[in-house]
Amino acid sequence: MARLFGTDGVRGVANVELTNQVAYRLGQAAVAFLGKTIVVGKDTRLSGDMLESAMVAGIASAGGTALLAGVVPTPAVALLVRKLNAAGGAVISASHNPPEYNGIKLFDAQGFKLPDAVEDEIEAFVTGGGLEARGPEGMPQGDDLGFAVPLKDANEIYVAHAVSSIKDQGIDFEGYSVAIDAGHGASCQTSPEAFRRLGAEVHVINDDYDGTDINVQCGSTHLEPLRAFVAEKGADIGVAHDGDADRVMLVTPEGDEIDGDVMEAVMAVDMKARGVLANDTVVTTVMSNLGFTHAMRDAGINVVQTKVGDRYVLEEMRASGYSIGGEQSGHMILLEHNSTGDGLMTAVQFMAAVKRSGKSVAEAAAIMEKFPQVLVNVKVSDKEAVVDSDVVAAAVSEAEAVLGDDGRVLLRPSGTEPVVRVMVEAASQDDADRWARKIAEVIEAL
Repeated sequence: MARLFGTDGVRGVANVELTNQVAYRLGQAAVAFLGKTIVVGKDTRLSGDMLESAMVAGIASAGGTALLAGVVPTPAVALLVRKLNAAGGAVISASHNPPEYNGIKLFDAQGFKLPDAVEDEIEAFVTGGGLEARGPEGMPQGDDLGFAVPLKDANEIYVAHAVSSIKDQGIDFEGYSVAIDAGHGASCQTSPEAFRRLGAEVHVINDDYDGTDINVQCGSTHLEPLRAFVAEKGADIGVAHDGDADRVMLVTPEGDEIDGDVMEAVMAVDMKARGVLANDTVVTTVMSNLGFTHAMRDAGINVVQTKVGDRYVLEEMRASGYSIGGEQSGHMILLEHNSTGDGLMTAVQFMAAVKRSGKSVAEAAAIMEKFPQVLVNVKVSDKEAVVDSDVVAAAVSEAEAVLGDDGRVLLRPSGTEPVVRVMVEAASQDDADRWARKIAEVIEAL
């Protein structure tokens, strides 16, 4: 059977793969493994109410208290766990996935995602039948049953936290025009309000929802509507969130994309100038553009790379005491401000860095020059044979020798498909295409 937990919690088509029974048992597990008080939030999907009810029933059946935050961004739940001294948190969301999907991710008492070992224990609990598997004596009864408590000001706590993080720096956004695509998701009530309180002129699209439109041709994975909206309003910057607003993508007035690499570069240089960049180091993944590494080197900033996935970025940050890390996709972790990826916090901190620089958004984003990047997926029968092949290694070495400091090669076996991903970056598009194709041909021949 496939592992219940993926790279970001439990996820699947709601009511088919992610069933009420799974949600119910995950609610029980939250109490059994984290503690009695669990903050529960959700995004705007139609299935959110159903899965929330099932999960809260599980929490109550295990003798826990569910603090119902309602529709809130994922980073709001991580923050609320700490603010309310809860034992843990649960978010019912499938992030950037289509509306028919949903997911459940858990946070510990510090607002951090759970390590693999704990997820494995929870998975064994869920697949083993939950508390019911222990028999009647294992089920709380009478006065030992739990209950649910609605939280009236969940979004307000989150918005106020983001706003104060900027005002504490003596900055506001007076004179800026900001266009926001809320993606029919959880940021509808938070990001526009935060930017308004910071003095910006705010324009918003896709800030309503009906449960079936989240992420549909909008938000951080579909920037075309935002580009048009920025141009229409003459905005200084465009801000786009995914469904649960734990990530953000930005666009310039000219419509150019500002991805996680660029955001991290701008903020890291600003943090170093202010003396708050821990160990003068940033954390990113192996998929970060080579231009990011060069820009950081030129700025005197060290780069540490991890496996793909924001959880691995966070693990490295916590282990080594680093303060900023992120991914190209717009997952950015700023540990001074929150314990998980936070799209709103990233957007306001980026804007603060831009304002301090005295540059326009486009000028600030020019801090790094992206290298052409080519990704080729090669279907194989044996991924390990490819990785261990001397012939493939020789092809990679040849490419790296020719490309030198102006290029790189990365081979990544897929974790879910019979595919090896060949990624090549080079100073020119032709070089990237040529070497990616040549290495792919060697793998196919093997």
